[in-house]
Amino acid sequence: MAFKWKSRKGEAEMSFLEHLEELRWHIIRSLVAIVSFMIVAFCFKSLLFDTILIAPSQSDFITNRLFCQFGNYLASVGITRNPDILCINTGNPFQLISIKMAGQITTHIIVALVSGLILAFPFVIREFWAFFRPALHSNEAKHARGAVLASTLLFFTGVLFGYFLLAPLSIHFLTSYQVSPNVLNQINIRSYIGTLTSVCFATGIVFELPIIAFFLTKIGIITPAFMRKYRKHAIVVIFIMAAIITPPDVFSQMLVAIPLLVLYEISIFISAGVMRSKQKKHDEFMSNEEKTEKSAVTK
Repeated sequence: MAFKWKSRKGEAEMSFLEHLEELRWHIIRSLVAIVSFMIVAFCFKSLLFDTILIAPSQSDFITNRLFCQFGNYLASVGITRNPDILCINTGNPFQLISIKMAGQITTHIIVALVSGLILAFPFVIREFWAFFRPALHSNEAKHARGAVLASTLLFFTGVLFGYFLLAPLSIHFLTSYQVSPNVLNQINIRSYIGTLTSVCFATGIVFELPIIAFFLTKIGIITPAFMRKYRKHAIVVIFIMAAIITPPDVFSQMLVAIPLLVLYEISIFISAGVMRSKQKKHDEFMSNEEKTEKSAVTK
């Protein structure tokens, strides 16, 4: 049994075992990239925890300062009477605790692994692209190469969006909420980091919506007409996703929902472009077939 994947030199088609061997090396190189970045992240403990992970909970974090300044501006123009209405994470800092003897070292390892996954994302995508590229036609490979770059940019844009906007709001809401003044919030560091990373990963993945629409249109599962027809349903799903990703306050949900709505409209535009390209190729094929038939009749 032979697959249509060609060898690197393009001399012959690869056998099933050669195909698996090629896939194995792509996976190995991806794992090497992840582990390498994990080791680097592990060595920079202070940067990883103090500067990056714990920073969104501090009052001097850039997002917290900008929100507070914007609240002061709204008070200065008379829109609100409370200048501190948008000041978040400005109270007494909550206490992060570790309740297991090996809790801090295991947390350090897990955070380093997650950092390695995020930092190695472009390399992993490149390896998967290199594996599937021989199976594509030249024009398909050209479009897919652009999709790989776009997926990387969208992923990191989503991660940064989650880190700089959603994370501070989530931390402020979840750490300041109290069922009773008698209950003190002492946050487990694993819980804090889990919330932060899940928010960033979730936004990174949902920002891949245009790329998903591109490939689903390519294989004929969706069309721009389908996406326009079910736009209202998509809006409901987007707001549900925003409610899951963010803490239960309307402001945070809108911060997620609005970009996702914009990405959905962009996805419709991308889907329409793919359909036009497919229609153009179909018309060219039919035109060539007609010319071939006319030529055969003439002879």
